Amino acid sequence: MFPSSRKWHRKWVFFAAGLILVLIGCFVRVLDPYPVQATRLIYFDYLQRLSPRPFDPDLPVRVVDIDEVSLSEYGQWPWPRTILARMVDRLGEYGAAAIAFDMLFAEPDRYSPSRLANDPLFAAVLRDDSDLGNLDNDVRFGTTIAGWPVVLGVAARLGGDQDEVTPRAGIIEIGENPGSGLVKVPNWTPLAPPLGVMAAGIGGVNVSPLGGLGVVRTVPLLWASPEGILPSLSIEALRVAMGEPNIFAEGALDEAGIMLSLGIGGFQIPTTEHGEIWVRYRPDDPRLYLSAADVLAEEFDPALRDQIEGRIVLVGTSAAGLLDIRETSLGESVPGVSIHAQIIEQIVIGEVLQRSDVTAALELICFVLLGLIVTGVMSGAGAVPSFVAGGVAAASVVGISWAAFQYNSVLFDVTFPLVGGMVNFGVLAGYLFVSTEREKRAIRRTFAHYVAPEILDEMETSGHALELGGETQDITVMFSDIRGFTPLTETMSATDLVKLLNELFSSVGDQILAEKGTIDKFIGDAVMAFWNAPMPLQDHALRAARAALRMRAAVAGFNDAPKMRGRAPIVLATGCASGRACVGNIGSSKRFNYTVVGDVVNVAARIEQICRHVEYDILVSEAVFDAGKDTLAMLEAGVVPLKGKSRAESIYLVVGDEDIARSAGFAELSESHDRLISMLRDGKPPPDIEAMAGLCAELARAIEPGLVRFYSILPERSADFRPGSEAEQIAFRHFQFSRSAGA
Repeated sequence: MFPSSRKWHRKWVFFAAGLILVLIGCFVRVLDPYPVQATRLIYFDYLQRLSPRPFDPDLPVRVVDIDEVSLSEYGQWPWPRTILARMVDRLGEYGAAAIAFDMLFAEPDRYSPSRLANDPLFAAVLRDDSDLGNLDNDVRFGTTIAGWPVVLGVAARLGGDQDEVTPRAGIIEIGENPGSGLVKVPNWTPLAPPLGVMAAGIGGVNVSPLGGLGVVRTVPLLWASPEGILPSLSIEALRVAMGEPNIFAEGALDEAGIMLSLGIGGFQIPTTEHGEIWVRYRPDDPRLYLSAADVLAEEFDPALRDQIEGRIVLVGTSAAGLLDIRETSLGESVPGVSIHAQIIEQIVIGEVLQRSDVTAALELICFVLLGLIVTGVMSGAGAVPSFVAGGVAAASVVGISWAAFQYNSVLFDVTFPLVGGMVNFGVLAGYLFVSTEREKRAIRRTFAHYVAPEILDEMETSGHALELGGETQDITVMFSDIRGFTPLTETMSATDLVKLLNELFSSVGDQILAEKGTIDKFIGDAVMAFWNAPMPLQDHALRAARAALRMRAAVAGFNDAPKMRGRAPIVLATGCASGRACVGNIGSSKRFNYTVVGDVVNVAARIEQICRHVEYDILVSEAVFDAGKDTLAMLEAGVVPLKGKSRAESIYLVVGDEDIARSAGFAELSESHDRLISMLRDGKPPPDIEAMAGLCAELARAIEPGLVRFYSILPERSADFRPGSEAEQIAFRHFQFSRSAGA
């Protein structure tokens, strides 16, 4: 198959995979499992929290709250219905358009004298000839509510005797039997006689179906029950306040059990297919509530009349002990009566949230379009353009959703299009990545026979645009060499020696890479590495010193391995220097390496050679010392000439890591070391210098045993610390270095 044919074949396979993913997503959306529903509802809550409906104090709704203050003044709940009768009278006198009780009157009043007479405890106190029929509290309460526009509440229940609750509202169904699809109620709690026949309206107090817990997002406006369709408390209160005899339930003309909207008076309220309303919440506001204690006060209050006159008044409770607290989409816990009040408010102002099958279909279309955009662009241009195109399309969908909610009160879900689009993108990008990586590995295997791995890495990161040249920047260079390598070669065959070196350099190289260093090359028994290129590092000098310490520990572990049993231990001599260097691709136009060139490279190599003169394994330049002296345990080692350099170089020992630097033992050693250096510079008598060097050696034995040899020859290196003319110093040190190297 020709390359172009393979390319087109892969492209069409990729596009077909994208289409299959889109079809699978459509199938999942049609099934609409719980995770999809839950995500959608959480998004709708988030929309409301971003832009909640403001409270308007002029709206014709108030709540008389049986709050903690009222309970403390009039006693625990339930109150005698004579108190409630007095409340109804006061509300009627204040001019309430309708009075709706978000509470139940299922049992006869236990405080009624007619019931107390049946109690043996009170029967002996009352006269036998007393006529208590007119003292029935339920009769008195019923007589009171008959004179005012009062709506009583009933609640859904699962079991119990079948109690007839006759709706007061006339329900007129338009369409193909929309009432058959309403939320069903097995039974209602009864109303104590004679309250059921005295009330102007009866409504369901539930704000969610039986067993419904959690956030209240939708509330049924009409309920289907054995006695017929019963309106919710909010709708019944609105009907009674408007003086309307009927409620219109409008359904689909060609499908049974589908409700589209509810009509009452001049209001047309869009609903779900089950006759529910999406509640458009606002933050709970104390201005909505009037204390029941204030309403029951004896004195007439003109300010209270201004709050009640012409308004629908709902009577409920915010007292925590009465357990009528529900959670809204805004994350607030509010009294259930507040939700009924908010439903009336949004009906009055016309801010009713809407969500229809057309909206759901548009969401599915958006998902398909996003999937096709992602698939089409990725199959032709790759993952990055696909991500950009998909991001623009996704942002457009989010903008449409927000505008629909903010300006048209339409709930348009973006979670499924976005999540589905991201899943499509992730799967296709994963497929593209696997395919690309497979091709990249094949190319790498081919080119690895011809070019170094570093070049391949650079080719991958730079898009194959490699050129000769480099740039000058700060760099830290390390040279590390095996001390005593020649005797080691005499004890092993060439094959075993190569195997040993490979294992050693693998262990050492891992330590360099762990500190983000770049291994330049292996030179026989030595390794060269550098830091701050190609990856920039602010602490490159400190990392190089740490890498040297890690290499020391790795070699110690290597020496303890069984393969080194019976052989002389391996010791590394490591030198580090920091400075300016040119970093880049250096070589011929046909073959080049990524490496560093500059004076700092020579300095690092010479410092590594000085390790033999100083008799210590890790030496660094002054620039590295300045970068790490506040972190690592480091000591001065003198000023020494470097081969081929006109100026001497200050060198320093790297003793240990941060823990050693903070230890009390190193602090004591450092203080003694500084005194020893001062004695060397001041030209103190040799016995004194040797005594102090011995003391330092003893202190160093417990910290870093490698320092013992350093201190043992330090008195012989007094010239590395003496002041004098620079020319004389260089000549003298060069002589000593040549003599020690020859030895």
